[in-house]
Amino acid sequence: MPHVLLIEDDTSVRDGMELVLRRHGYGVETAATGEEALALLAGERGARVELAVLDLMLPGMDGFEVCRRIRARTAALPVIMLTARGDDQDIVAGLEAGADDYVVKPVTAPVLEARIRAALRRAEPSLRQGSDADVTDLAGLVIDRAGLTVTRNGTPVPLPPTELRVLLELSAAPGRVFTREQLLASVWDHTFLGDSRLVDAAVGRLRAKIEEVPGRPRYVQTVRGFGYRFGPL
Repeated sequence: MPHVLLIEDDTSVRDGMELVLRRHGYGVETAATGEEALALLAGERGARVELAVLDLMLPGMDGFEVCRRIRARTAALPVIMLTARGDDQDIVAGLEAGADDYVVKPVTAPVLEARIRAALRRAEPSLRQGSDADVTDLAGLVIDRAGLTVTRNGTPVPLPPTELRVLLELSAAPGRVFTREQLLASVWDHTFLGDSRLVDAAVGRLRAKIEEVPGRPRYVQTVRGFGYRFGPL
């Protein structure tokens, strides 16, 4: 049974989401503040958590900082952020902080549950795709598609599931241009009508980890007006 952590200070919203998720078979932990959530994740109960649903507007430590601290602790935990207004600036800042997806409140039960299922699928270990070769060395960037590890110049690069899937998808066909819509369909879930900002934010985070100079990428290159392709140049 998947275990979800709900981080939401509004009691009625938190209780409603918890009820919905329990009815769909999820185990649920809850936290009303970022501090409480981080303490829970650091303890015994945190070992069971497979995904976090994180409200951005929290008392005390806000959701942006909570997300950054979760990412500093682990690359593996999927994070879906909740935003009350759908404000572009908040969405972009949340994605840059490391969130994998977002939903705008009020959110319906089917939408929330679908986003959680999609995020959990992205985090599954069965990520191998594309090339038949288990290990690919591309100008110092070594991608082990079977072991799901990445190293750059011999140094391990831990990647969250979404960023790893983006890298696997692009590197499976070097030189091929992928549109944002294609990446949304293959990485985020083909049933999800998504937002291209998810792709741009994931690519930005990926570049910060695998490129020597993120502003002049060798591996993940932008093709203006179309999307992205994998180098190297």
